[in-house]
Amino acid sequence: MVPAKQPKPPIDPVRWNPPPVDPLPEFSSAELTVVPVPGDAPEDVVVDGNGQIWAGLIDGRIVRIDPNGGASVVVAQIDNRPLGLHVARDGRLLVCSSPGGLLVLDPATGAVEPLVPEVDGPALQFCSNVTELADGTIYFTESTSAFTYEHFLGPIFEARNRGSVFRRDPDGTVLTVVAGLYFANGITPTADGSALVFAETQARRLSKYWLTGDEAGMVTPLAVNLPGSPDNLSTGADGRIWCAMVSPTNAAAEWLPKSPPALRKLLWRLPDGLQPKIKPIVWAVAFDPDSGEAVAGVRTDHPAFGMVTGLVENGDKLWMGSIGFPAVAHVDLADTALR
Repeated sequence: MVPAKQPKPPIDPVRWNPPPVDPLPEFSSAELTVVPVPGDAPEDVVVDGNGQIWAGLIDGRIVRIDPNGGASVVVAQIDNRPLGLHVARDGRLLVCSSPGGLLVLDPATGAVEPLVPEVDGPALQFCSNVTELADGTIYFTESTSAFTYEHFLGPIFEARNRGSVFRRDPDGTVLTVVAGLYFANGITPTADGSALVFAETQARRLSKYWLTGDEAGMVTPLAVNLPGSPDNLSTGADGRIWCAMVSPTNAAAEWLPKSPPALRKLLWRLPDGLQPKIKPIVWAVAFDPDSGEAVAGVRTDHPAFGMVTGLVENGDKLWMGSIGFPAVAHVDLADTALR
């Protein structure tokens, strides 16, 4: 059962000019296979060492999906909204919960334990995505410190840079490594381990946080001025960076952060049914980890799937999650090549 919605918290908007829009290549409208799940909005998808797909549903259930057509199995239930997932080195599942922070799930027993509930005092509100490096260091994002997922449009209305990237060292120390981000979201390492790539949904860009070399500790742009909103990320077998594009840009979204703050406060109080809606298209893009050029992708419409928020390669398929449908879906990777 989906928990009852809580009253909207107040917003504190500021004027902000969104970036310009640069085009991406035309992508294939690849044939989509939709796989229903026993609940709604499987936001992220990851694959474990056995080739099984994992996803978290809006009601807190975490499911394991047989990629060969078998039924989904509910493995665990958490109290809040599971978002980004990552299979850790030891086989356990790292789970971003909003609220609740970073959790760890034992896939054998379904037991869930808190790992990082707060950073420097304040409880994590919108833990969004997570990855672990070979040495056990964990990096994760918080989209905003002011709202939970239940009110994910709040930071969009505010247009404040309250997002961050955090690092958890193997000894349990947690540090903020990048702050001041516009809706921090997906995070994934480059194949060579030299950097992390992270997404800012509202700023419509991918950036690199360097782990090695002369630029270690610095942030540099990778893909900017995107014509849509980037969400979760994953690293492909050939090193390309897959990006879920949850929605294209539209006139309302571009106008909103430039509008008077007082007007946005009034608009925020409107019922959810009158708030801006996301167009449910199927959209994923792979970027070269060095140049930031788009090298593969898919963009199409489907009556039973869209609003892609997570994605992962599994064998010869690209699997996708969604915040808009009770299903995951996959396409053949070969069909994502640029024509």
